[in-house]
Amino acid sequence: LLSFLPERSNLAGVQHILLVLSGKGGVGKSTISTQLALALWHSGKKVGILDVDLCGPSIPRMFRVQDNAVHQCDSGWVPVFVDQGKSISLMSIGFLLEKPDEAVVWRGPKKNALIKQFVADVAWGDLDFLIVDTPPGTSDEHISTVEALRPYKPLGAILVTTPQAVSVGDVRRELTFCKKTGLHVLGIVENMSGFVCPHCSECTNIFSKGGGEALAKHAGVPFLGCVPLDPQLGLSLEEGRDFIQEFPQSSAFPALACIAQQILDRSSQLSS
Repeated sequence: LLSFLPERSNLAGVQHILLVLSGKGGVGKSTISTQLALALWHSGKKVGILDVDLCGPSIPRMFRVQDNAVHQCDSGWVPVFVDQGKSISLMSIGFLLEKPDEAVVWRGPKKNALIKQFVADVAWGDLDFLIVDTPPGTSDEHISTVEALRPYKPLGAILVTTPQAVSVGDVRRELTFCKKTGLHVLGIVENMSGFVCPHCSECTNIFSKGGGEALAKHAGVPFLGCVPLDPQLGLSLEEGRDFIQEFPQSSAFPALACIAQQILDRSSQLSS
């Protein structure tokens, strides 16, 4: 049995691995990954984000570290640290491209090889949580990521949708993917769920409402919450600012805090 387990691996010090998935592009997986990382960090946790969106790596920009480079150490690649205390660390193909506008025009095998390398060769050190931000879909990158992480028993997946039926349909396929690959679903997040006017506080359901919640009920998985559209959240991601620290009055704040708390509760149940 021991021969199947990797020798002292770079993930040995990682307590919990979470995957952020959605069948659809543009629903805010990177937004949820980023805000979840910040919320867990504000709860005193050490957090890493592994960005396996190889064609659209947006995590470096969202933390305003897109100009940083990755260095080698004895045990592999050193992730890029966001803060002085080295409590948030990132790895992304964005750090490996020579020019920021370079397109990753790769076939499956090359993508799969890099994902395996990301899982095996990043020296994360001790982390409470590793959040894996994935591209849209249910194919190459997803299969490679789940297979490479399987020996480390991920805590599970958070599925992100927007409320409209087109998005919910794609996320329904992602639920099937999780079932087929044996990945536990921690719950569904409905992102961009209504827009709260900053002037009159009235909520307008731009993309309809309730699709994510209805899907969670139908599939028998937890519903983690609705995150409303908030220009302040968009701006903080564009500028790499800490939304959770800077905008506690925002309507999106309680929703994000509640999602993070549910993840903390789930991880502590499993640890005890």
